[in-house]
Amino acid sequence: MLTDAACRQAKPGPSNRKLFDSGGLYLMVLTSGTKSWRWKYSFRGREKTLTLGLYPEVSLRDARMARDEARLQLVGGVDPAAEKRVVKVGRTRQPTDSFEQLARAWHEARKSSWSPRYGKQVLERLENHAFGLLGPSRVGEITAPMVLEVVRRVEAQDKLNMARKVRMHISEVFVWAIASGLATTDPAAMISRAMKSATTHRRPAAITIESARAVLQQTEAREGASATVLLASRLLALTAARPAMVCQADKREFIGLDGPEPLWHVPAARMKLTRDKQRDATHDFLIPLSRQAAATVQAALAIAPQTPWLFAGIGDRRKPISDSTLSKLYRIAGLEGVHVPHGWRSSFSTIMNEQCAIQDRIDDRKIIDLMLAHAQPGVEPIYNRAAYLPRRRQIAQAWADMLMQGLPPPESLIA
Repeated sequence: MLTDAACRQAKPGPSNRKLFDSGGLYLMVLTSGTKSWRWKYSFRGREKTLTLGLYPEVSLRDARMARDEARLQLVGGVDPAAEKRVVKVGRTRQPTDSFEQLARAWHEARKSSWSPRYGKQVLERLENHAFGLLGPSRVGEITAPMVLEVVRRVEAQDKLNMARKVRMHISEVFVWAIASGLATTDPAAMISRAMKSATTHRRPAAITIESARAVLQQTEAREGASATVLLASRLLALTAARPAMVCQADKREFIGLDGPEPLWHVPAARMKLTRDKQRDATHDFLIPLSRQAAATVQAALAIAPQTPWLFAGIGDRRKPISDSTLSKLYRIAGLEGVHVPHGWRSSFSTIMNEQCAIQDRIDDRKIIDLMLAHAQPGVEPIYNRAAYLPRRRQIAQAWADMLMQGLPPPESLIA
C-alpha cells in the first residue's frame, strides 16, 4: 500500500508508470510530472478505469474514500464512470442543481436498467406529483416537511399506494445525489413513518363459475360498447392473462387459429419479468387457446384495422387500447367493487383449483400456477410450461366450456 511520502517523492520517468495502492487503486505518474489517481474495476465483464483526481489536490486518503464510494455504486449495479459523466454534465448544464434537473439526470442514468414502461411510469409520477412543489428548489434546501407536503397532497386524493411510490422515487433521487456528492441527507427517508399506511386489499373478483359467467353477461350487455373492447374483455376472461398482455397483443403472436392446437406466443419482452429475462427468448410464454378463445381472436382479427395490434385504440388506432379502457367498461357495467379486469386471474385460479380438489388432481395446482405465468425461481418452470402444454390445454378448454355456457359466439359482439 502507498504512503503520502511515496506519492510525494514519486518522480516522472521516460514512460508513464503506475504506483499501486490496494483494491485496484493506483497513482499514475505521467512523464510530464502530473500525478493522477485512477481506479481499475470490472463492469459487466469489461475492464474499465475511473479517474479520481490529481495528486496532491486529492490526497491518498481522499482517493481511497473515492474508490470506496465508487465500489458501492458498482455493488448497486451502477457503472461509476458513466455516473461520473452524468453528474459532470449535470453540473455543467444545470448549475442550480434543482430537484427537477437532478431527478431527470437520475432518471436518465437509471432508465437503461428498467423496462420502457416502468421508466415512463417513474418519470410521470415525479412530473405529476413532485416537480410542482419540489422542482425549482435546490436539493440542499429541501427539507422533510417539504417532501411530506408532496405526499400529503397525493394521500388527499386517496392514492395511498401512489403516495408511497412517489416518496420512494424522491428518496432514490436523494440517495443518488448523496453518492454523487450533490447532497448530504435524504429528507424523503425521514417521513416514511409519518405517512398513512396503504391498506393492501385483493382486487375484487367473481369466485364462482356462476358469478363469473354473470360478469361477462353484464359487461357484454352494455349498449354502445365498442366491439374491440368487448372482444378484448372476453379474451381476457378466457385466458386469465394480465390485462396489459391482452391489450397490447400483436396479431403475429397468434398461431394455428384454424387448427386443433391454437397458440398465443407471447415474447419475453412483454412478460412481467426482470430486464435480463425479457431479453432471453427462453422466457417466451406459450398460452394454449381454447376453441372459444381462438374464435374470439379470429373475430377480433376480422374487424382489426391495418395495424400490428389485435385491439387497436378507439381514438388513435396507431396505439393499442389501454388497461383503463377495460376498467372503464367494467365500472360502467356496474361492476365496481364486484369484479375488475385483473380479477379474471383470481377467478380462474379459485374456480379451477376448486375443480382440482373435486377431481382429486392435486398435481394440477402447479400447472394452474404455471398458466398464470407467476414468476418462479430456476429454469425448471420454463421447461415445465412446455412439458405440461397438453394438460394446460385441457384445463384451458375446461375453463372455457364452463365460463361460456349459455353465452353467444364472439361474432355477436361485433354488431
